[in-house]
Amino acid sequence: MRLHRRVKLQLTLFALVALVAGAIMIFGYIKLPTMLFGIGRYHVTVQIPQAAGLYASGNVTYRGTEVGRVTNVELTDTGVNATLELRSDVAIPSNLTAQVHSASAIGEQYVSLTPLDATSPPLRGGDVIPESRSSVPPDISNLLDATNTALQAIPNDNLRTVVDESYTAIGGLGPDLARLVKGSTQLAIDSQKNLDPLLNVIDNSAPILDSQARSADAIAQFSHNIATVTGELRDQDSSVASTLDAGGPAADQVRQLLAGIQPTLPVLLANLVNVGQVAVTYQADIEQLLVLLPAGTADLGATTVANRNTKQDYKGWYLSFNLNLNLPPPCTTGYLPASQIRPPSMVDTPDRPADDLYCRIPQDSMFNVRGARNIPCETKPWKRAPTVKICESDQDYVPLNDGLAWKGDPNATLSGQDIPQSAPTASPQAPPTAPPIAAAEYDPATGTYVGPDGKVYTQANLARDAEDEQTWQSMLLPPKGR
Repeated sequence: MRLHRRVKLQLTLFALVALVAGAIMIFGYIKLPTMLFGIGRYHVTVQIPQAAGLYASGNVTYRGTEVGRVTNVELTDTGVNATLELRSDVAIPSNLTAQVHSASAIGEQYVSLTPLDATSPPLRGGDVIPESRSSVPPDISNLLDATNTALQAIPNDNLRTVVDESYTAIGGLGPDLARLVKGSTQLAIDSQKNLDPLLNVIDNSAPILDSQARSADAIAQFSHNIATVTGELRDQDSSVASTLDAGGPAADQVRQLLAGIQPTLPVLLANLVNVGQVAVTYQADIEQLLVLLPAGTADLGATTVANRNTKQDYKGWYLSFNLNLNLPPPCTTGYLPASQIRPPSMVDTPDRPADDLYCRIPQDSMFNVRGARNIPCETKPWKRAPTVKICESDQDYVPLNDGLAWKGDPNATLSGQDIPQSAPTASPQAPPTAPPIAAAEYDPATGTYVGPDGKVYTQANLARDAEDEQTWQSMLLPPKGR
């Protein structure tokens, strides 16, 4: 019989399909090479105290995933040896435990491999898991006998009551229980997917739990304080309620206040920053002022003691108005020279000189001992200087001269410091021709004295044998130069 070409092609195609299907069946499903020659598999022995229902062809799992089967269970002199056939493509740490579990209440035992760490070398063919790292489930028969004994110990009437009450408790809760079971199942599935992080949390939870145990007293005290606070809130319920009721309007008022001061608040805060920096720098001085303020207030109050409990109509401060003119004489060194001093008759308000004006006599001078030149520096308490610039620099204070008044041309000084100069004005006025009036010591025998410009003046009516009347008002009259 002669076959048509089309039939030959169909038979060839069917033969190829059958060959491929047979190969898939043999190598993929039956895994004949593995069954006959053990390709891709290796064997490990587990020592267990008893079989516990474990049988050949039982499953072997690693972290919940099937990785092999039980090929043999044999009795030994000390227990039972179970031979496990494991997949070679799954690296299983050798430091592990082998536990026999039941898949259901009627049997179907399997072996669960649980690693103790992830750094130990993997299992190899011929390895033995000792009995110290294996376990079996309790005997189900003993468990059923114990359960039966416990049920028999319960009186029949009480057991019926338990069943009836249980029905009353969970009757009609089928949908809720179903959701609970479904949620628990989903939780278990998610936990299985995140088994490594969960194991890491469990392994690292010991230090946290230990810290909680060591902090038991602090936690108890914190709980006690919380109970005290909540108790106070309960006792002051009406006050808390009124506070909450008034909190809304108060918050609205605060919002309006902030909205009103919003344009100026940033400027104020910026200025307060500068004030705060100054206050930090002068903290010691501010503390000293606060210490001396009560004493100063007491001293001011003491001025009224002399008139206390008297019959006088006027009760004022008890003060002495004795004049001590020129004791000590005024210090003019470091201020504007006499040629630049404005007379008191001028009523305009020129700009202040740019230089620092203070008494620039030596620091150990007997005059003006509390002057600016003797102020201790805040950042360098061992140093005294009149300005912050000199305090912060390596420069020492240098006086202009060793006297109380200007001597000669003030610009000829060799002190190295700037000489105070009056600020230029748009319409400078001519300096006064007569020297300004100032207080100075004079010779009562002749009426002569040295003025602030260093010149000697004579006022004859101040002499002892003067013919004119000698009064204190005459000391304020313009002197006559010499």
